[in-house]
Amino acid sequence: MTSAPLLYVCVRPQRGAAEAEYASFRTATRLGEHELAHIDLTRERLTDDVFERFSGFLIGGSPFNVADPESSKTDVQRLLEADLERIAEEAAASRTSALFTCYGIGVATRMLGGTVSKAYPEDTGPVIVELTEDGGRDPLLGGLATRFSALTAHKEGTATVPTDAVLLATNEACPVQAYRVGDTLYATQFHPEPTTKAFTERMAVYRDDGYFAAEDYDVLAARVLAASVTEPSRLLRGFAEKFGPAA
Repeated sequence: MTSAPLLYVCVRPQRGAAEAEYASFRTATRLGEHELAHIDLTRERLTDDVFERFSGFLIGGSPFNVADPESSKTDVQRLLEADLERIAEEAAASRTSALFTCYGIGVATRMLGGTVSKAYPEDTGPVIVELTEDGGRDPLLGGLATRFSALTAHKEGTATVPTDAVLLATNEACPVQAYRVGDTLYATQFHPEPTTKAFTERMAVYRDDGYFAAEDYDVLAARVLAASVTEPSRLLRGFAEKFGPAA
């Protein structure tokens, strides 16, 4: 453990959704705002001393897509992807720790030599995730149930993992649900941080963004609220205990 705080990295342009996501990460990790600082890469850049100031990084989700044509990406998206790649490079080299989630797994995958494809979307709501044999032995995921429910909503997924990655979790619709590179870089396709209530509130923000038919919101929200989603937040708590500030 270290005395340095972790840093939540926001890549959501929608300020309300970003603030709620930060709150979800704090709740799931059980860290205060001084133990889990935050930066909004849609409005600022990583500083040169960021890897000295923080013991690790938690990267949130985003409506951006890595697999979109470069010509269609905004300057904001290009710049924040470059900053996320800096974090991935440092974590893969064991010079820091990082957990990339949802959109973040795509940036890490591409930077480390894997491929991202729109052939592996998942509907908005709960899905079943299964640990691989390596996942069952992993220091963080090994303590989770072998099969568990998690929340997803994405239009792309990892098609091939980076060469040095260890596949930790999978399912049929999106075979790469989690992987590890080295000992300090983790990436998940599913969202490990929100409660079901927080997820439905996020769904309301993005109900017109093509993740689901807007008129289906009430039905999908009820399905989410009925789900039991306990294991993903345990992964976050484990990450915070292993790489975060000392209690």
